Amino acid sequence: MKIAFVYDRVNKFGGAERVLLALHEIWPDAPLYTAIYNKKSGSWANKFKVIPSFLKDLPLSSTNHEIFPLTTPYAFESFDFRKFDVVLTITSSDAKGIITNPNTLHICYLLTPTRYLWNGYFDHLANPGFGKINPFVKTIMKIFTPVLRKWDFIASYRPDVYISISNTVAKRIKCYYKRSATLIYPPVETEKFVTPQKCNIGEFFLVVSRLVSYKKIDYVISTFKELGWNLKIIGSGIDKKRLKKISSKNIEFIDGSLTDEKLCWYYQNCRGLIFSGEEDFGISAVEAQACGKPVIALNKGGITEIIIPGVTGEIYNTADEDSLIHALNRFINKNYKMDDCRKNATRFSKQKFHKNIKIAIENYWKIWKTNKLN
Repeated sequence: MKIAFVYDRVNKFGGAERVLLALHEIWPDAPLYTAIYNKKSGSWANKFKVIPSFLKDLPLSSTNHEIFPLTTPYAFESFDFRKFDVVLTITSSDAKGIITNPNTLHICYLLTPTRYLWNGYFDHLANPGFGKINPFVKTIMKIFTPVLRKWDFIASYRPDVYISISNTVAKRIKCYYKRSATLIYPPVETEKFVTPQKCNIGEFFLVVSRLVSYKKIDYVISTFKELGWNLKIIGSGIDKKRLKKISSKNIEFIDGSLTDEKLCWYYQNCRGLIFSGEEDFGISAVEAQACGKPVIALNKGGITEIIIPGVTGEIYNTADEDSLIHALNRFINKNYKMDDCRKNATRFSKQKFHKNIKIAIENYWKIWKTNKLN
């Protein structure tokens, strides 16, 4: 089985990039195709043979991919996959739009349907993240979103098989693309993120997130400003400057480019992790629990599949200060067992992902070959 990987953009590091590295451990010879490749910010991909699209020749493409929403679909359609038996797209955007011939099986491991076109459209429209030119960007979004949605829906029928990262994403695939998906949770490095030798309640709460508007970190900041409790925010993103402006002295921002070892220290020494937005899955929540720490989370999205309320954390129902404060008050009056958190997190280990994804793809390939022969 000759296999290739396809990913939207190689220009940052996060949960999707950890998925790709885990896949590389299973199929180390598989090349990685992508629309945009930034060798500096995408240095994690040095292990791969990376094949970028024609966009690499356009000015600013490696650093400002947001300005190319209309050309990125063509970039993926330009790739030739005729020499591969299986192409696995890992995507939350345009990579699923590749074109394969009838002899090549296209499996899509979907992180979520394109967020800024579907379930996250109004969040992105409210704050596109371009500062002073936001009004212009909003106008452009309103004009081109119908066109992009049409292409995205057409592209959603190009994969032969969908695998989703959570039941939440599977429901979105059914809603927006009218397709079914099987479930395989993404990998979490539960062997790197471990419990400390001695239980430590911690003197600060923690947020680990990309700093973009739809993560809704602003109401967490206003909550902790009101309470005066210590909060540390780990992450980077286009919303960081604005969030720092509305913060207070009890809130500390830490750059997101930490080693796993350092990030583990913050998990182990925090009081608990705050998970403030509706996420596709929620890797940071698993990492925190793997370190023995409970999570306080908004009761929406993939996080509902990760937390056991009252055992490994607390949930609250609305993304606002009052609801979060009530959850925090419940939280500080309970004792959460480190072992319960750790045990719950091991459900999402990288070893389980390796086993499940390998079996699934090989089985799909066997079925595909049999159907072709018949």
